[in-house]
Amino acid sequence: MTRTDGDAELLAAIAAGDRSAFEAFYRRHAAWLLLRLRYRCADRSLVDDVVQETFLAVWRGKARLRDPSGDVPGWLWRIGSRRLIDSLRRQSAGQRLLGRLARRRHPDAPSAEEQVLLGVEHSDLAGALGRLSPELRAVVQATVLDGLTTAEAAVLLGIPADTVKTRAMRARRQLRQELA
Repeated sequence: MTRTDGDAELLAAIAAGDRSAFEAFYRRHAAWLLLRLRYRCADRSLVDDVVQETFLAVWRGKARLRDPSGDVPGWLWRIGSRRLIDSLRRQSAGQRLLGRLARRRHPDAPSAEEQVLLGVEHSDLAGALGRLSPELRAVVQATVLDGLTTAEAAVLLGIPADTVKTRAMRARRQLRQELA
């Protein structure tokens, strides 16, 4: 396998156990996935682990793309973001608190999202965001705080792009009413 092979060819070779195809696929996609996941989580070691788990799932065949000619980056993003969410859920509240305290000692560690959330933690906006339904809050998180496009948020959340738009509109309407 060469670096010029398409993702479909690489995935077929990976399914057949070709290690060089896997290495080419990893080199092609790992860096951007790592960067995107770091926008969602400031814990670098956790993000590194999630990226490794994502590619390990591809190698082991636990993650299969139904249409290899389809959106491979979107597919990897879906796997990686779901694994990140699962990892964050597994962390206990104590671990999260210790992580926050450690990041406060190192001012370069908090992500932009955490800085925004810390700034609004005790304001009316924080309460209004907290009162949104989980579906609306997830859309606000993805599109506003994470800066994803509607299409990217749709892939991340596993819902149609039109649903993302509708939920974003409903969330804005509810936030306007509560903050007026």
